[in-house]
Amino acid sequence: MKEMSKAQLQELAKQIRFTLNEEELEQLEKDFDVLLQQIALLEKIDTTGIEEMVYPFEQETTFLREDEVQHVITREEALQNVSSKMAGHVHVPKVVK
Repeated sequence: MKEMSKAQLQELAKQIRFTLNEEELEQLEKDFDVLLQQIALLEKIDTTGIEEMVYPFEQETTFLREDEVQHVITREEALQNVSSKMAGHVHVPKVVK
């Protein structure tokens, strides 16, 4: 991978609507350089003959329980402790102007 200049990082920050001061920009540049060094180390690892994997565990872990209706409360029970209700529903204050 190639190095990122301060100008490139500043442009990227601008595109994602971040405002970076000079100190933050310098730290980001250093952090990016460290990341590139780590990627370079990973690229040096010989993976010849290693089978690709999608999931790190051999045993399948996608077991899910069946949906079963258990304890169902009535509407009246659900609204019993509500401070404000309207037409049989929970009434909350408007949050969008």
